[in-house]
Amino acid sequence: MKRLAGLHPFYWSGLILVISQALAFFVAARVKDFLEQQLISPPEVSLGLPLIYFFGAVIVLGLVLFLVPISKMKVVFRILFVLLFAWGMFIVLSFYLHIIAASLISVGVAMLWFFRPRVWLHDLLLMVSLVGMVAVFGFMLAPWTALIFMVVISIYDVLAVRFGYMMWMAEKLSQLETIPAFVFPKDIADWNLDLKEMKLMEGESSERWFSLLGGGDIGFPLLLVISVFIAYGFTCSLIMAAFSLVGLIAVYLIQAVFLKGKPMAALPPITFACLAGFLLVYFVWS
Repeated sequence: MKRLAGLHPFYWSGLILVISQALAFFVAARVKDFLEQQLISPPEVSLGLPLIYFFGAVIVLGLVLFLVPISKMKVVFRILFVLLFAWGMFIVLSFYLHIIAASLISVGVAMLWFFRPRVWLHDLLLMVSLVGMVAVFGFMLAPWTALIFMVVISIYDVLAVRFGYMMWMAEKLSQLETIPAFVFPKDIADWNLDLKEMKLMEGESSERWFSLLGGGDIGFPLLLVISVFIAYGFTCSLIMAAFSLVGLIAVYLIQAVFLKGKPMAALPPITFACLAGFLLVYFVWS
């Protein structure tokens, strides 16, 4: 048996969440200063629009994965991920570097992922892309709207895992050599493996060399944290960040103690913790 050498996925997940939160605070603060200097007021988006976009994307993606052969979609999906990664990194870098330098670095790193999608590079670009997105959309959603959005998505998350839709979609996306999730290898050396050369969803979950955490399990609570940062300030957003980390810890505790390592919907415990944190912020701290 191959000896496992590395941190438990819980530690990697927690580390990525904390780094994402710290980076999102820095970027959101720069965005806030820019908007105030330019006297720009971002539009506030109602709950209906993000729900339509989310479930519309889920339905369209499911139909495409079901109807179109995998061999005909690989390049298209990889290009979509390149665009997503390049855009997210550009949003982050553009507030710290000249726009030309930010553009060149963003496109260059995204193209590096296209040709050599190492595990560490995939996770890094996914994290930066999520930070870029929440740094933009966190200004458009009020905290209550973001929280209710998380509750609705959590219900979908439970149903999708319960009826196998989530695992089916993850398996299909892994065959496309693209997956909107963080990959946490059990062995340190495997962080440098190429996603194109691996079969992520083959074998039983207990036998796999990696653990997965959906990008939304980091992105959605991060969106709420930034929304609270804009509405109530840094201290309140720190409280939300701490509660979202508690929710992530709860995910792994529940999975280890009650589910014995089986796949589970991670967003509901995170959402419940975020709800508790926001109620504290709303009624006590703010």
